[in-house]
Amino acid sequence: MTDRSGRRAPAASTRRPRRSARPGPPAGRGGHAAPGADVSDRFYRRLVLGMRNGVLAVTRDGRIAIINDVARRVLDVPPLDGYLGRDYATVLAGQPDIVRVLSTAFDLAHLPNRAELRLKPSGTVIGYTLSLIRNESGEPEGAAIFFKDLTLVEQMEERERLRDRLAALGEMAAAIAHEVKNPLAGIEVMAGLLRRRVADDPDALSLVSDIIGEAKTANAIVVEVLEFVRPIRLQVEQTSIAQVLHDAVATAERKVNRGGTRIAINLDGSLPPIKADHHQLCQLFSNLLINGLEALGGTGTVAITVTQGVEYQEPGTSPGGRAPDATIVVEVADDGPGLPPDIAERVFNPFFTTKPQGSGLGLAIVRKIVDAHNGHIDLATAPGQGTRFRVTLPLNAGEQWLQ
Repeated sequence: MTDRSGRRAPAASTRRPRRSARPGPPAGRGGHAAPGADVSDRFYRRLVLGMRNGVLAVTRDGRIAIINDVARRVLDVPPLDGYLGRDYATVLAGQPDIVRVLSTAFDLAHLPNRAELRLKPSGTVIGYTLSLIRNESGEPEGAAIFFKDLTLVEQMEERERLRDRLAALGEMAAAIAHEVKNPLAGIEVMAGLLRRRVADDPDALSLVSDIIGEAKTANAIVVEVLEFVRPIRLQVEQTSIAQVLHDAVATAERKVNRGGTRIAINLDGSLPPIKADHHQLCQLFSNLLINGLEALGGTGTVAITVTQGVEYQEPGTSPGGRAPDATIVVEVADDGPGLPPDIAERVFNPFFTTKPQGSGLGLAIVRKIVDAHNGHIDLATAPGQGTRFRVTLPLNAGEQWLQ
């Protein structure tokens, strides 16, 4: 074909425009893709697998569609292949709370958003959001749970709540203790004078001796209250955990009749020294030993095990971030009667005790000392299964007191 000037006109192209070899994601409900985006399904899968929060998605018929590494670590799922397509209730048999949440996803009118859940039996606290995965017609074809490990956050919040309670309680207890201490001293002195006058009367002498004994007991409780409410200022030094435990055993044996109870200490002689307050650590572990010796009543065994570990870090922490600090882990376990759950959850509360002559401050002081060293303490117990306290302390526990 030629135009009016006689030149040949270009032929009209019959070729279709080329399409991208890898189309972008489908435009789902509320989904957006940048113009010309060329993103594969593999990219989105890597995006989910690389997230620092836990992601677990299941299909409507109960099969696992995706689970990333953070979710696997938090939910304690072994690092094995082949989870995709398997029944989630079987894979997560050890996490009944998560199974329950996922099983109700398709029946709830309002799905939980930013809810919190404490996983059993690990005690891990997670914050989670549950959402439905819908197809092009808007029908739900799956569910996904997005969650974050809040264990460290929960521990810090609990410490703050404890500090607030202790501050208010401390002011009141200190005032009462000071008011009670002076009359007790007067009672003890006057009873001592009276004992001299009734030295020839055995019955009266016995009564006066009881008065003096009870006054001394009450005074010891007042002293313990004052010690508990007083702020801790650590006297930090390089100290040996082996020497700390040796001194703690000696202190506990002076306060409680050991009887036939065996104390077994298992520790590695190559453990490094710890920056901490030697005296405070002795009080911490002697209180735990006293607790175990009293529970055993002259029989059984108290086992002390010391190992070296690293601090807990939130799953998903960047590998290039700060390396976890080294820690010393001390477990004090007895094979006594154990504690029921309603008692176990209250043992660290100030003034809570199950002993007729107890002040209820021994374990509260333990927790206060652990907190002052930036450590944490865990309790594992059950009726008939004994009691185990696990104390974790950073090697540089008292370093901030040196600055």
